[in-house]
Amino acid sequence: MKTLLRTLGIVLLGLVLGVGAGLGTVWTAAKSLMQELRVQREEASRPVRPERPWDFWTVEIESLAAELKAQREALNVRAAALDERESRLVADAAELEKVRQRLESLRKEIAQRVTEVSAEEVKNLKALSATYRSLSPPAAVGILAEMDQQTVVKLLSLMKPNETAAIFEEMGRSNDPAIVKRAASLSEGLRLLNATRAGVTP
Repeated sequence: MKTLLRTLGIVLLGLVLGVGAGLGTVWTAAKSLMQELRVQREEASRPVRPERPWDFWTVEIESLAAELKAQREALNVRAAALDERESRLVADAAELEKVRQRLESLRKEIAQRVTEVSAEEVKNLKALSATYRSLSPPAAVGILAEMDQQTVVKLLSLMKPNETAAIFEEMGRSNDPAIVKRAASLSEGLRLLNATRAGVTP
């Protein structure tokens, strides 16, 4: 009986020692594994260090890097806004150029219509110019002085060169500076009208 108890005691002792040794091994391995996991988490939570030429990393550098990144993003936004504004300005300039060309075309068209004489007007002006040709230069100058510039230019354009020359000569003899000045203005108007009719740029 004692032998049996002693054997059971030895077996139980062996089991206890075996279980204890196994638990110790598992505990040691688990502790080592937990420590390794903790180290990996700490390394993962640390900021990534820049590559060379930097060989150190501080909180101030990290803050500066974040600030520079924010400024770069702000500059990118501003550059995009400037590009958009430049595109709008280019479009506006193109539109203004179209408007300018249209206005220039209208100006030329109006100028041409102002100096253009219709067929009916030519008939009336020819009859009127025949009347003034029959007058003496002093009488013609007196009447023409009361008429508007455009009508006088059209009338003179229907007269012969020697007839208009006599009228201009009479106006040039005047002691009134306003009449002399008007003679020069009528002469220039006549030149422009003749150039327009000939299709020549004045």
